[in-house]
Amino acid sequence: MRSRVLLAEDHQIVRQGLRALLEKSGHEVVGEASDGHEARKLAQRLQPGIAVLDLAMPLLNGLDAIRQIHRVSPDTRTILLTMYTDRPYVLQALQAGAKGYVLKTQAADDLIRAIQEVTRDAIYISPGVAASLVDAYVHESNEPEDPLTARERQILQLIAEGKTTKSIAGLLCISFKTAESHRNRIMKKLDIHDIAGLVRYAIKRGLIQL
Repeated sequence: MRSRVLLAEDHQIVRQGLRALLEKSGHEVVGEASDGHEARKLAQRLQPGIAVLDLAMPLLNGLDAIRQIHRVSPDTRTILLTMYTDRPYVLQALQAGAKGYVLKTQAADDLIRAIQEVTRDAIYISPGVAASLVDAYVHESNEPEDPLTARERQILQLIAEGKTTKSIAGLLCISFKTAESHRNRIMKKLDIHDIAGLVRYAIKRGLIQL
C-alpha cells in the first residue's frame, strides 16, 4: 500500500538515504524536516499518513514532536527511528503515541515493514528491542515518570543545546521572565542546579545526544 510519508531527521545524508529507500518501495515522501518544530509545521500543512521521526533532533525532540503532530494531524501515524535500545525509550515512545519503534541499526526492510504494519493500525517494534519490552510487562517493571511537562522538556532540551534564556524566549515566543521561570522550575523539580547536570539528564532522557 502506497503511503504519504513525512521524514524528520537532522542529518541530511540520512534523510536522502531514507527518501531513496521509501520511494524505491513505492511510498511518496511529501516532506522533509531537519528538526522537530519543522516536522510539526509540515505535518499540520501536509497531513501525511505516516511520519518517520528521529528521536534526537534539534529544538524539539522526536517524542515531543510526536505529541504535537498528533494534535495538529490526528490521522498521522508516527514511527520513531532511533539508535536507542533501552527499555525506557521504547515505553516513552509508546506513551507519546508512536505506532512504530525502529532501530537505525536494523536492516532497511525493517522500516518498510514498520510502515506496512502501522498503516494497518498495528504497532511495530524492531526485534532488537521487542524482547526487553515484553520482559518489562511480564515482570511489571515500572519506569519512573518524567516529572517535567512537555513545555519544560522542550526548554530543558534548548538549555542542553546551549541556548541562552534570551534565545529560548525568542524561539518559543515567550517573555524572558517566563523562560527564566521555567528554567528555575525545571531545576527545582529535578533537584539539579547546574547546566552540566541538566545536560546529563537531557542525554539520559534522549532529548539530545553526544
